[in-house]
Amino acid sequence: MTGKERREQLLDIGRRIFAERGFEGTSIEEIAAQAEVSKPVVYEHFGGKEGLYAVVVDREVERLLEAATAILGGAHTREKFEAAAVALLRYIEDNSDGFRILVRDSHPASGAGTFGSLISDIASQVEYILGDYFRAGGYDPKLAPLYAQMLVGMVAVTGQWWLDVRKPKVEVVAAHLINLAWNGLSQLERSPSISPGAAKRPAPRPRLDRADGRNARNGRKAR
Repeated sequence: MTGKERREQLLDIGRRIFAERGFEGTSIEEIAAQAEVSKPVVYEHFGGKEGLYAVVVDREVERLLEAATAILGGAHTREKFEAAAVALLRYIEDNSDGFRILVRDSHPASGAGTFGSLISDIASQVEYILGDYFRAGGYDPKLAPLYAQMLVGMVAVTGQWWLDVRKPKVEVVAAHLINLAWNGLSQLERSPSISPGAAKRPAPRPRLDRADGRNARNGRKAR
């Protein structure tokens, strides 16, 4: 096995174990054992567990961002948003180990940061699309970043849920996601507001000190 092939083997094994057990639950010993090599071989390629984890996460981030960038280019049509939702869900389906690593417990050793920062990167691309959409429809384009975070977050959280249940089919999930997002966008109010009752803070409950609390409990017991 060449050095390059060994490196790829270690990445594949590390990716699978990190997805199953997280960063803290994974050891260099187990990775080396499954690759049938000594621990120094892993250190030679990656410098340690942190280095291996960083490469695994960086690869997944790059893969997902490339897919998102390719889909989000071109005309701003419903079909494009449908294709984007399908692409993300298929990425999750085909790269379940990698996606679990991204959403589970991204470790500071990764230069790419957490799943939240990845979602923000994708949302920043969606923001430009929504900005054009808002300007054309007479809405405030300054709200595009807010709506971009909501839309991308909706797809990402649904993807996490779907990863565990694996039903309905990817295309069905995407259709319902876009049904909610696209039809919601088509019916946007230009100046939305919540009702006065919903905006009210609930009245604070009176606080009992410890003595009062004990007296109240003792009184109930005495009865």
